[in-house]
Amino acid sequence: MHTSRLLVRSGLFLAAAAALPTALAGPSAAVSGISVSTTGSTVSVVTSACTQINGSWGTAALLGSRQANFAQGRQVALSGTTISQSAAWSGVSPGTYTVVVVCSSGSTAGTQSVIVSAPSAPTISSTSTAKPSRGVMGGAGGATRDYGSLTLGVGGALVGAGMIATGWYLRRRAKPYRL
Repeated sequence: MHTSRLLVRSGLFLAAAAALPTALAGPSAAVSGISVSTTGSTVSVVTSACTQINGSWGTAALLGSRQANFAQGRQVALSGTTISQSAAWSGVSPGTYTVVVVCSSGSTAGTQSVIVSAPSAPTISSTSTAKPSRGVMGGAGGATRDYGSLTLGVGGALVGAGMIATGWYLRRRAKPYRL
């Protein structure tokens, strides 16, 4: 009886732990099937919720603060594949917008607000500094030139000699009566 009570308690705990991420995600994460991003004055939306009907994936609209419905926004047809569909608007002025995606079946894939910020003014410097032509090559360990096979061979020999010396020292230290 004591074991069955323990199993019931642990089962309830596991059920609560499994339901916790869903409860924390909230209703907005489950409803919205779109991802909106901004880069400068370009707003783009990506979804995978739409299916192609009669050669059309659907339409996305960018609604400003004074626009109330889908028909009033800047509409763009979705393009893409069965995996991902996307749309983009360029030359968007700073402000708060709402992106709405309606699939060709008439269902709404999602709605999401986005803020387009004003581009920062470029800083103009009166002095110019010389920059290295290639910089540091991060993938090559920071080296900016290629070493020949002789250099690599000598380096390999040094590493090998160091490993042999380390092994000899550790063997001698473990048994001091040996040389």
